[in-house]
Amino acid sequence: MASGCRAAGPEDALRNISPGRRGDKAGAAPPGAGATMAAALKGPASPVRSVVASPRPVKGRAGREAARRRLQLPPAAAQAEARGEAAEEEEEGDGEEGEPLLLAPEEDEDEAQPLPPVCASPMRGMWRDEKVALYCDQVLRGSKAEDADEAMSKYLSEKLKLRDKWLGVWKTNPELFFVKYEEASIPFVGILVEVTCKPLQNSSSCFKVTVSVAEPFSSNIANIPRDLVDEILEELEHSVPLLEVYPVEGQDADIGDIALALEVVRFFYDFLWRDWDDEESCENYTALIEERINLWCDIQDGTIPGPIAQRFKKTLEKYKNKRVELIEYQSNIKEDPSAAEAVECWKKYYEIVMLCGLLKMWEDLRLRVHGPFFPRILRRRKGKRDFGKTITHIVAKVMTTEMVKDLSADTLLQQHDDLDLALDSCYSGDTVVIFPGEYQAVNLALLTDDIIIKGVGKREEIMITSDPSHDSFVVSKADNVKLMHLSLIQQGTVDGIVVVESGHMTLENCILKCEGTGVCVLTGAALTITDSEITGAQGAGVELYPGSVAILERNEIHHCNNLRTSDSSKSTLGGVNMKVLPAPKLKMTNNHIYSNNGYGVSILQPTEQFFIVAEDALNKGAASGDKKDDKMLSKVMQNLNLEMNNNKIEANLKGDIRIVTS
Repeated sequence: MASGCRAAGPEDALRNISPGRRGDKAGAAPPGAGATMAAALKGPASPVRSVVASPRPVKGRAGREAARRRLQLPPAAAQAEARGEAAEEEEEGDGEEGEPLLLAPEEDEDEAQPLPPVCASPMRGMWRDEKVALYCDQVLRGSKAEDADEAMSKYLSEKLKLRDKWLGVWKTNPELFFVKYEEASIPFVGILVEVTCKPLQNSSSCFKVTVSVAEPFSSNIANIPRDLVDEILEELEHSVPLLEVYPVEGQDADIGDIALALEVVRFFYDFLWRDWDDEESCENYTALIEERINLWCDIQDGTIPGPIAQRFKKTLEKYKNKRVELIEYQSNIKEDPSAAEAVECWKKYYEIVMLCGLLKMWEDLRLRVHGPFFPRILRRRKGKRDFGKTITHIVAKVMTTEMVKDLSADTLLQQHDDLDLALDSCYSGDTVVIFPGEYQAVNLALLTDDIIIKGVGKREEIMITSDPSHDSFVVSKADNVKLMHLSLIQQGTVDGIVVVESGHMTLENCILKCEGTGVCVLTGAALTITDSEITGAQGAGVELYPGSVAILERNEIHHCNNLRTSDSSKSTLGGVNMKVLPAPKLKMTNNHIYSNNGYGVSILQPTEQFFIVAEDALNKGAASGDKKDDKMLSKVMQNLNLEMNNNKIEANLKGDIRIVTS
């Protein structure tokens, strides 16, 4: 965690996390029910225009409830239910006097117009340094965590003074209009509204604005009743959370500034704020925010590969859900907690503390410097067999004499129809021979002994796929392990397709079809890849961590850095990525690195500048451009122990070599 931060103690389990505290931000507060800025709903990127059953709503409390229920029913069912409810309400005399109950949908009911486009998010175009300067220097300005709300409110209030009235789209929780609905089909209810910004009475009043339905009546729900919208707004006293309103395009520049300010605050509470921030003492809160911005940018540009970023996001989501569970559990305790209730609170609290610790490790750049990996293999080496012999394991459904005719007469054989069983039976010195077919083996993630795994036949015909339910595919910490003549096909695993934790691994004549991360060589480990093909990685095809060693000869590395992020334009990884300090060692000869979405080779090093080398640089053995660039690249390559000969690097989206500060 950031220097100077003190975590809340376990004694806070029953008192610090309580309803009404900022922990409520983890949940989705019902819009219009006093939701704070942090609880305001963030509308989806693309609106969905839906059509639902459309009876004209009736007035009065019972009529409104009936109208809301009918919004999620087909027309025939809506009419039938409406007639039943009308008869029931007439008998009970609940209807308001002088106002007839209009029950069945009218055929000439006017549909709402489509919503106009809202202002595009300027945040997506900002670079890392721009975001840091915006939040740390302009908005927070040295504020402590407990003052963050006030700083955000002050920032917004200054922007809202630009215009007191403007048009916006109010995107609210469908629960306000529907009793039952499918979130996938109706992610939000959007209404075109006129926004009135009143003078602020206190800092919290900045969280709400006054709205009224704008003309023409417009919504993403084509046949939502206008009367129902009016009555909902009356219930809310026409006051809605400010962050639920998105300014419409086509207004003047002042409205663009307001739209940016709203997006700045949304981004802060969605991605930078943590529920524990104001429960800890932190000397430099802006430094912590900068670390979180760096984390977010590392996820967006692929420095932290996509699948591993998903692990962080899932951990953060789990933390939020657990916190909400504890808040809800505490709110149901009416008096002093019983012993059982106290124990349950403690259990839930410690779950939150553990998840909080994991998230803080991610947020600290010093703990991420060697990458987001941690040791996966806890199994010990078996070593050699007691009787000193080695065994060749044949993996095939049926073993024939033809399969073993090339083996010496004294070879000890074992036949397996399951690759997992073969790997589990191996000791150091053994060989696993795999015949054509499709296999799956979780034990490939537990390679601790020096073995050879090789296919017989065409490498395309020996297909080994990962198990999507596991984080890892191929992981080694053996002194010397070799994979030959195979196709490794990654399906859903989180870590690299191949991770070398320690020792040395050789990949020879293999095809690596990545779905997540590429080949990762961790600190102190070594890798040799020859005559192989690596494609499809979401990050770099080969990722070298500080102090690692790699030899790449006659390989094809292409179509990597296929990031699944909202903004891949700033992604830079591609074929080979080196992380410096201490420097890894890399020898590249006769490789073809092409058609990657980032750079052919990217080098992260501790210097003040970065240089982009022209496309023909490596083919000529020197960087093109001015002499300063030539000298810098030459010096970096010399310092890095980087040897490149006769490599063909071409058609990479960003260029061939990128040298950048780490």
